[in-house]
Amino acid sequence: MRTFSIQPVDRALEPDIQQKIDNLNKPKGSLGRLEELALQVCLIQQTLHPSLACPCHLLLGGDHGIEREGVSVSPREVTWQQMVNFTRGGGGVNMFCRQHGFKLRIVDVGVDHDLSGVAGIIDRKVGWGTNNFLYGPAMSEAEFDAALQVGVDMIDDCHAEGCRIVNIGEMGIGNTSPSSIWMHLFCDIPLAECIGAGAGLDDKGISHKYEVLRSAVDNFLQSSDRHPLSVIRHFGGFEMVSAIGAMLRAAELNLVILIDGFIMTACALAATQLFPTVQDYMIFTHCGDESGHRRMLDALGARPLLSLGLRLGEGTGALCAFPIVDSAVRMINEMNNFKDAEITKYF
Repeated sequence: MRTFSIQPVDRALEPDIQQKIDNLNKPKGSLGRLEELALQVCLIQQTLHPSLACPCHLLLGGDHGIEREGVSVSPREVTWQQMVNFTRGGGGVNMFCRQHGFKLRIVDVGVDHDLSGVAGIIDRKVGWGTNNFLYGPAMSEAEFDAALQVGVDMIDDCHAEGCRIVNIGEMGIGNTSPSSIWMHLFCDIPLAECIGAGAGLDDKGISHKYEVLRSAVDNFLQSSDRHPLSVIRHFGGFEMVSAIGAMLRAAELNLVILIDGFIMTACALAATQLFPTVQDYMIFTHCGDESGHRRMLDALGARPLLSLGLRLGEGTGALCAFPIVDSAVRMINEMNNFKDAEITKYF
């Protein structure tokens, strides 16, 4: 695995940041979470004048061998069909990226379809979908390293363009299954409480999904250790490992990282298992409608900004929450203070 150097945010500047926030012409603490967000962004960027310049969105695609076991109501081909749809501007992620000024990068990390000739898709295919983790590891060590590097490279490209904030989304039929298992093994939460409907399974489908995933976990525990790297590699998708690489590299570069729904929270959870300090750079944007998402957020000690019943994925929930982060940065950069506004400071 590639080495990362992720330092906890340096808090030496915190008193100065807090003083600036407290001296804005408003009652102390009256802007609530916006003040907390402004403090976090300032600490990440180590400045009293934060910036959300050149926001980038990575949309990472990959297929999963476990989908062959009928754990998703959506067929595998939906992955590549949606990837093509994104290039035409027709997805939810396209709409929100346009709305909030994010540059969208669509990346094929492991889709089980030839997308090499599709304009608008970055071809970084590690494999044609992962192996079925019911019977063995989803990927080899070499494939894990390659998928991780895709995320690193994409962040480097964004950073070179002046990006200061990044959002990550996914497209991969079946990826709630590895997410549920990561949640189960990393948080020690009963597997049944980690499994939900995904793209729309009924009760019978959820029961079948549970039986398949329980068997996969039992097989893994009989033959493997529980080191985080082993867990991630055995169950993860190429797009999910790439997201982890992107999160780790973004933290190295002091970028703000928006964390989306159930899948990306699972990737954030996995990233923190490897490097706990990466969480300093993360803003958890919403609590989705997938069963278990709230439990996973609680395990991370994360307080999401929104709760709108979202479960589309693609990074769309985080894009919806971006204006709140933008408001926090505008607050600390644009509001006047008591002295300059010639207002009596009354506290």
